Amino acid sequence: MKKIVFSAAFVVMGTFAMAQQTPMMNKKDPAEMEQKRQEKLKMMQAELNLTSAQVAQIKALQDKKMAEKQQNASQMQEQRKAKMEAMKARQEQWNAEMRKILTPEQYTKWEAKKQQNMQNKRQKMQQHQMKKMSATK
Repeated sequence: MKKIVFSAAFVVMGTFAMAQQTPMMNKKDPAEMEQKRQEKLKMMQAELNLTSAQVAQIKALQDKKMAEKQQNASQMQEQRKAKMEAMKARQEQWNAEMRKILTPEQYTKWEAKKQQNMQNKRQKMQQHQMKKMSATK
């Protein structure tokens, strides 16, 4: 019984994690990103009345920031992974303690309610994203 509950919990956690991913998390086309960057620089130049030297300095600063970001990407990924593992361990501990407190029927009912709440949240998030996407078009 415990193995089934843990397996179900991991499946739910995995599904929830996958549902959290948005289309913006996908890699974007570098050429498209560079084009948007150039457009933003042109807008800044027009709005702030920047000289070409200032635009070059801003571009260099952006390049430096991107290089630092890429350099720190693996470290950030490791930190994120460690946080996720810690969160899973805390969740498992919580579930084990709840299992000690509740009867098997109560625990099953509690788990079902938790899953229903997660599904409701997921649906609300999807609806919110759909509204957000339709508003930007």
